[in-house]
Amino acid sequence: MKGKLYGIGVGPGDPELLTVKAVRLIKDADIIITPKTEKKDGSVALNIASPYIDENRTKIVPVVFPMVFHEGTLSDAWLEARDIIISYLEQGKNVVFLTLGDPMFYSTYMYVYRLIEDSEYEIETIPGITAFCAIGSHLGYPIVEKEEVLAIVPATAPKEKIDAVLAVADDAVIMKVYKNFNEVQETLLKHNMADDAVMISRVGLEDEEVYVGLDKLPADTKLNYLSTILAKRKDR
Repeated sequence: MKGKLYGIGVGPGDPELLTVKAVRLIKDADIIITPKTEKKDGSVALNIASPYIDENRTKIVPVVFPMVFHEGTLSDAWLEARDIIISYLEQGKNVVFLTLGDPMFYSTYMYVYRLIEDSEYEIETIPGITAFCAIGSHLGYPIVEKEEVLAIVPATAPKEKIDAVLAVADDAVIMKVYKNFNEVQETLLKHNMADDAVMISRVGLEDEEVYVGLDKLPADTKLNYLSTILAKRKDR
């Protein structure tokens, strides 16, 4: 019997936001794969899931995914992760791959999934709560309503692309706001979306930071990688 791979979204930070199914599978896992970067020893996803892990029965296997933009390096990391996972599946072990938020939304898991999905191994993906949904509920900030159009944009996208999208959107979710907040803020101001915008860094974690109204926030504000903005156009 070969093992089964489970991709599990652990949500944005609060361990109580995991689904019942995610908790059950994490508790029953033989192997837990936890992605990490070379620069950090810990894993946010692992910390979130840790209340449900019995380390006496479950083996934790960290896999490094370098935070670089060299396609070859990242491909090597994904291939290595695939080989590690397959080695355990061949032993009949059930493997859980933890990922922040939702597994099919800007996650590392997707790339490993694509390398295994057409193979002989069984895979099941368990959805998780995204950061922007958690922020909306946490702050009582409706994300989108009626016939409004919502845009979801990575702040790492080219400035021109972000500008074009915000020009036609009623509401926006801007993810990965950490290196270029000044450009994002400038674009939000241009489209009359900054003063009612909200942003949370590390929502649901102990060091969570909340920013309400981004028009007066210093453009050189240093942010964590896990920072997300919700914004609405005032003139619509």
